[in-house]
Amino acid sequence: MKVVLFCKNPYSFGILKSIKDELVERNYDYLWFVCASIVDRFPYDDENVTSDMKELISFKADVIFVPGNEVPHYLRGLKIQVFHGLAAEKKRYFRIRDYFDLYFTPGPFYTNRFKKLSEKHKNFEVVETGWCKLDVFGKDAKKYENEKQQLLEKHQAKKIVLYAPTFSPAFTSAPYLYKEIKRLSEDDNYLILIKFHDLMPVELIDKYKKLAVFNDAILFQSEKDVIKFLLMADILVSDTSSVVYEFLFLDKPAITFKNNSKIIKWDDSLEYNHLVEKVTSNLEEDSFKSLRKEVYSDYHPYNDGKSAVRMIDAALVYLEENEVPESRKLSWLRRRKMNKMFGKY
Repeated sequence: MKVVLFCKNPYSFGILKSIKDELVERNYDYLWFVCASIVDRFPYDDENVTSDMKELISFKADVIFVPGNEVPHYLRGLKIQVFHGLAAEKKRYFRIRDYFDLYFTPGPFYTNRFKKLSEKHKNFEVVETGWCKLDVFGKDAKKYENEKQQLLEKHQAKKIVLYAPTFSPAFTSAPYLYKEIKRLSEDDNYLILIKFHDLMPVELIDKYKKLAVFNDAILFQSEKDVIKFLLMADILVSDTSSVVYEFLFLDKPAITFKNNSKIIKWDDSLEYNHLVEKVTSNLEEDSFKSLRKEVYSDYHPYNDGKSAVRMIDAALVYLEENEVPESRKLSWLRRRKMNKMFGKY
């Protein structure tokens, strides 16, 4: 089987890594496609990678794994949506764009919605596999424990607080929590890691970077993959971001501000204040512990670290039952968008 790992945005690298590892284990032929605008951020050495669409076409893939929303219709291969987040409260999450033959869903909540959409659109199938990005939770949840302890000792702190807001202007807390983050940094108990999305406005990135430069209790993180920091943190501060769900699966407390979810099972606030008090109470009492466990069974009931295995197995089953798609039927408007985005071939 020949596989393409399709990366339009930097967040795709970490999402697809466990699939890549499984492909290596099975000795399958694979090729990373990384858009030229982000190829300088590609983090893996000695990998087969290209930004050339002609090379991708000539590769003639059997399967294309895509964490993003788009993939060129003219590429050969089974086009599979593996998703780039879990924040299903965002309306665009369930938007069907007609680019994919197969949707691999993280859990029953997503599966049920997409199966209904599949019955309506009749041009894709749905398989529940779990989310490959979270495989590390089941395989090596203590991977960064030594680094965490070294950071705590260096900064003479007791707990790590991760601030990871969304970039979306409608949901982000970043413009409003600046003073609260600064106030939290004055408490000697806490070391604050700040991890912003790649698409966060530059002015906000610069503002928080400057705060970190003059504050030893704040570290602004530039690494692309948030998983490392989710594993290291004792508590998460966020808003309407997919990382909230990812963090809950680690059975650790989360605090959000004006989260838009319809099933909030954690500490959410409608006002941008009292962050210090909330962090302290959630770490000491963890009163939402039993509630957040209710999220697991619906959103991601897989803690075995084998979602990538299930994804590849499901792709093989599909190919055994169907021919490899030579292209994807799209409306004129969708084809035009793909041609404009990736080039016309």
